[in-house]
Amino acid sequence: MKRTLSILGSSGSIGQQTLKVAEVCGHEVAAITVNKSVELAEAQVRQFAPRLAVAVDENAATDLRVRLADTDTKVLSGQEGLLEAASLPEADTVVTAIVGVAGLRPTLAAIDCGKRIALANKETLVCAGELVMSRAQESGAEIVPVDSEHSAIFQCLQGCKNRGEVRRLIITASGGPFYGMDCKELSLVTKEQALKHPNWAMGAKITIDSATLMNKGLEFIEAMRLYAMPPERIQIVVHRESIVHSLVEFEDGAILAQLGSADMCLPIQYALTWPERTTGPAKPLDLLSCPPLTFQKPDPDTFRCLGLALECAERGGTSTAILNGANEAAVALFLEDKIGFLDIPRLVERALDQVPVVDRPTLEDIFDADHAAREAAHQAVR
Repeated sequence: MKRTLSILGSSGSIGQQTLKVAEVCGHEVAAITVNKSVELAEAQVRQFAPRLAVAVDENAATDLRVRLADTDTKVLSGQEGLLEAASLPEADTVVTAIVGVAGLRPTLAAIDCGKRIALANKETLVCAGELVMSRAQESGAEIVPVDSEHSAIFQCLQGCKNRGEVRRLIITASGGPFYGMDCKELSLVTKEQALKHPNWAMGAKITIDSATLMNKGLEFIEAMRLYAMPPERIQIVVHRESIVHSLVEFEDGAILAQLGSADMCLPIQYALTWPERTTGPAKPLDLLSCPPLTFQKPDPDTFRCLGLALECAERGGTSTAILNGANEAAVALFLEDKIGFLDIPRLVERALDQVPVVDRPTLEDIFDADHAAREAAHQAVR
């Protein structure tokens, strides 16, 4: 089935790979959005001829308008532009690949229009999962995950008649570049080391989250919301080879797993074509060249970000928004060389201690918690 796509975050890793899938599989691109990547946005417009291009940054949008004056593509800026791209009538599918809580409002706008959401923004469900899933049910929007782990679970769940047959979800984690290190060793790691993921090529923020194991904690919370599963029925296992992308255990003891190469094109493509499967650009897995598959327990005490995320999964309310907001702020500070690696969980924990939790939050409560968490993290550094 051919789709017409609006790609929110087309300059990032997921966005660029989505365009690769669209090119190979023949999907139309109706809209793209970037933050400041003007040259890349221009190249994407000239290749795919979308109706709309958005640069969130005003100066970048001004530059992009000049560059694209000879095309029929409309150029917008800011939040208004993002929301228009998310709700564009011509697009039946919105790929939400904006990093962080910034993707929440555009995702809700797409949901309210009844679009298929190819969800690559985990923070949307981490911060506002109950609200997002409720709105999707009301509007009839389909939410199909793009994250490799949640795509794996989604694919495995096609093998059961109903969720009552599921005993637990098993999320795999590569463990990142520092798995097996103790706190003393982690205190010495550098930004350059943290940005070298052993298996995946990703953006800077998610790569740091993988190094701290926060990414796996966020995926745990996301799984709770996406699949309406209590935390005691979700397990994380470290699988260093990144070949088994996640598993589902059923009540009869059977376990289904989805295996594949470390290539995001496959989960992106499945989010677009589900329930159909087609030939695409993903690299096939060669079983005969696979290393032995291993599975180990994670260490949430040493990798404190994971421990904090699991605590927030139990706590609920705006605690998950506080967790995410403080983490986004702390990771940005780490990437700016203003704090050390182990300061990331320290700042997150400080924010969780300082910012009050609202148990049944509105959307405004969620954004307030996010803002307060970021401020708490920055205040700690100041």
